Amino acid sequence: MLPGQLTAASFSAYPPEARQLAVKQIALLQRLPLAFLPLLLRELIVYDWKFPSERADLARQFAYLGALQPGAFQAAMSAFAQLKLTRELEQTDWVSAPAVFSERLSAHLWATHQIDTFRGAAVDYVKTVSASAPDPALSTHRLGIAIIGKGVATNDYRLFRKLRPQGVYFTQVKPAGGVQVLLDAAAARAKAHPVPYGHWYIDGGAALAAPENMTRISYSALAAPRAAIQSRMQKTYEAAVFDPEAFRTMLAQMKPEEAGLHSSGDSVLNRFQLSLLTEGSGTQVFATTFVQWAAREALRRAQPLTLVTRFAPRQREKQMNELLAEQQRQPELDPQGSLVDADMGAYYTWLNQQRLSGEEKSAFLAWFEDHGEAVAIAPGLERGKLSDTPIELAELIARIA
Repeated sequence: MLPGQLTAASFSAYPPEARQLAVKQIALLQRLPLAFLPLLLRELIVYDWKFPSERADLARQFAYLGALQPGAFQAAMSAFAQLKLTRELEQTDWVSAPAVFSERLSAHLWATHQIDTFRGAAVDYVKTVSASAPDPALSTHRLGIAIIGKGVATNDYRLFRKLRPQGVYFTQVKPAGGVQVLLDAAAARAKAHPVPYGHWYIDGGAALAAPENMTRISYSALAAPRAAIQSRMQKTYEAAVFDPEAFRTMLAQMKPEEAGLHSSGDSVLNRFQLSLLTEGSGTQVFATTFVQWAAREALRRAQPLTLVTRFAPRQREKQMNELLAEQQRQPELDPQGSLVDADMGAYYTWLNQQRLSGEEKSAFLAWFEDHGEAVAIAPGLERGKLSDTPIELAELIARIA
């Protein structure tokens, strides 16, 4: 089937809100080239489980495309329309399974040396759409907090080497009650600036109490879903023939209820947590990887105003079959190695925060839990400065929160 043959019935398998939007935009969808349309449908088919910022982005795309005059529309889609596709791709069920089509399209473009053309067209499209409607003003600046080193008594590793040039490195922070101090600061922001999915707390262990107006995710709370996914992964790895593509498809097609993620009434959050465990590499078995990936995805998709991440010790690296048997044994933890992981994870989290709108006003704090080392980054703080002056953590976070 080609785009021009789409009808309302083509979207009968879509979730309710996604189906309604597809039918509303069907005249536009029928005009899009096949090399582009399934990529848009890949986002549309999961519309019911998207965060508000993702829905706004999809609305912006439809508004941009719908406002183009015929000549401008043809010019905007010309690079995609000129890509040469195979009959096999055209016969793929790209409406009901746009993700599968996208993977096959990528392989085809690489094999036929058209990937550079496609990539250039995609980059130009994203830039043009973004410029067509600026992001709305934020109610407050973004704040990221990374708490690292839980359970580490002593350390001779040089922390924050990537973050120090960006802000002030404090060596005499008073750590008493520090985690709760930072969570209280985040809670105050959430109360002052209530936004759906606008304030997050991600913990690599068992999450501490957090207010209802914060989105909370923890590695420990997902123990049962992780075990269910680990069991499936282990069976696949131990099969006589291991098919990586089939393995990836199996994970991509999992539903929240299959992983035990149906108890919460928040279907958006359930889908998000499932994606962390099925799309991330190592998120099923390493707590530090889970936190870093969850922070990346939360920033990319929900674009929160506040993000608190607390890294916890991960299990030591072992053979894959041992890692996937976490529920049958007591994992051996590696606090020191986890500290190094978390230090880099904090840096990547700051980088990802800087990719969002309002980056020139954003603030970030990385703190070595229960110790005196921290780095604070904010517009009013001097870059690359060292401070040996004793300071309460509450005072430090108040400066940038």
